[in-house]
Amino acid sequence: MTSPKNPPADSPQTGALGIITETDVMVAMRDGTQLACTIFRPDAPGTYPGLLLRTPYRKPESGYERYVRAGFAVVTQDSRGRYASEGNWVPFTVEDTGDAEDGFDSVEWLARQPWCNGRVGTLGASYNAWMQWQLAKLKPPHLQAMCAYTIPRELTAVDWPGGFRPGRRIKWWLTSMAPDLRRRAGWPPPHTPEQARAMWDEGIEGEGHWIGSMPWLDVCRHLPPGLASYARNWLENPSRRAWKMDEIHHMVDVPNLDFSGWYDHCNDSVHHLRLMQMNGGSQTARQQTRLVVGPWNHPGLGQRRCGDIDFGPQAQVDLPGLIIAWFDHWLKDLDNGVGADPPVRYFSMGEQRWRSASTWPPAEAKQEALHFYREGGAAQPTGSPPASATPSGGLQASVPDIDGQDDFLYDPVNPVPTLWGKEWFTSPADRRKLDHRNDILVYRSEPLETAVDIAGAPQATLFVSTTAADTDVFVRLVDEHPDAADTRGAALEICYGMVRLRHRNGLDQDDLVPAGEIVEIVVQLGPTACRFEAGHRIRVEVTSSDFPNHDRNHNTGGNDLAESVLITATTTIHHGAKRASRILLPVMPA
Repeated sequence: MTSPKNPPADSPQTGALGIITETDVMVAMRDGTQLACTIFRPDAPGTYPGLLLRTPYRKPESGYERYVRAGFAVVTQDSRGRYASEGNWVPFTVEDTGDAEDGFDSVEWLARQPWCNGRVGTLGASYNAWMQWQLAKLKPPHLQAMCAYTIPRELTAVDWPGGFRPGRRIKWWLTSMAPDLRRRAGWPPPHTPEQARAMWDEGIEGEGHWIGSMPWLDVCRHLPPGLASYARNWLENPSRRAWKMDEIHHMVDVPNLDFSGWYDHCNDSVHHLRLMQMNGGSQTARQQTRLVVGPWNHPGLGQRRCGDIDFGPQAQVDLPGLIIAWFDHWLKDLDNGVGADPPVRYFSMGEQRWRSASTWPPAEAKQEALHFYREGGAAQPTGSPPASATPSGGLQASVPDIDGQDDFLYDPVNPVPTLWGKEWFTSPADRRKLDHRNDILVYRSEPLETAVDIAGAPQATLFVSTTAADTDVFVRLVDEHPDAADTRGAALEICYGMVRLRHRNGLDQDDLVPAGEIVEIVVQLGPTACRFEAGHRIRVEVTSSDFPNHDRNHNTGGNDLAESVLITATTTIHHGAKRASRILLPVMPA
């Protein structure tokens, strides 16, 4: 018998296994539809655990050498109706897509292959992660673990409640989903994502750039069959809960490894951990599901840089290494420490270090309020510049004695621009770039005497009135550094949230704002972890737009996705003893 300390020269332990690749292997589903797979497996005798990745984005034809050399057989698959697979594609905007059944059948097919030992795991991010949750709820007998990461619990969490994200959604439709469907429908190119991305900046034929399009519903006429009707239906029903993943965790009996990022537009994914801990379908699923969250965005998971900001070498993580270790433990029974890992590992920005917790958000975090105020109660004149040197007001722990208010004018013709990262993905930014604008209110604390650590999801309660029947309210939390030369950004965005006022009482309610009436709203900001160092200021920004990351509220009270009329609105934030506008921070013990 070969000692574990001296593996054979050609073995998984040495990473020296050769690779056999089989392309476009057709696999029959229960209804006879054939789905195309690429198989990567060790060029060595024996059987191996199988890993399955199902995707609508075109199955990878490379990139899994490290997994194979670690002793896994990897299968990537074009989902139904995509690329080399047969059938008609049904996107995840409707409840019953057939992906759950296709996933179940694919797991069981993989387990039966002569080179597989019958133990199967699934992996993949975003849409590919959604597919894993769908198949897992059907409990394939040979599924033993998942690595489904960065996927929200619900479709409405992708576009935010009541809104639409044209900078992501339109580009996703046109450059990721439409090209293959154009080819299938016999439409002219682009037929590949690469061709479509090259044409993106050329815009609509003779009509300018896509991002300037109005109304948004008209974009659907440029989409091919198999996408146009679903896209239109998505736009017409922004409150539809198509996924209901917060209701399926009790059906999932295998553990999951999840990754997400503080700047990931899909970081609602962090909630899967607690739901699995409470409701998972087995003791293993409840106790062994894991979450890792860093200072990353959607395509940059594991990287030290996000947008223009470098979070240092500590922020860089070997994601494939963690995934391989995960499956080594669950599919090979290796005692590699995975079972003893903390449920949550998260990166605390500011202190630039990793922390651990038993759940998310950490149970130790306590809500502490910072109230908006203006010394003397003087109102901020509409149009005054809110540069950090002359803020709109301050933040303090106690409720102010004097009532005040601050106004700003929001013109949807000139919205606050999104500070994009690479490829139009949400990224952290130095907010000083927008200090010249007069449509952003800025509230700052005094310089901190001691450091403040937060971990969780901040929440703002605001008292708002507006001249419009409907408008948006964005709230951003910012770490303001006293040194403008700070390499992390002198005013680093930490997290944000928004509310469309007509949906302030729920997505299914359409409550326009009576003229002059002051309404109380709660703005849920995204998850984060950050240390505000001593000498820094905690800064909160309030405005009404972030375009094209979010669609512009037209301020008319009509359907913003179906009309082209834009009007200006004056919005007022009220604060003080009677109307205590404030932000709640999840503060960790010192």
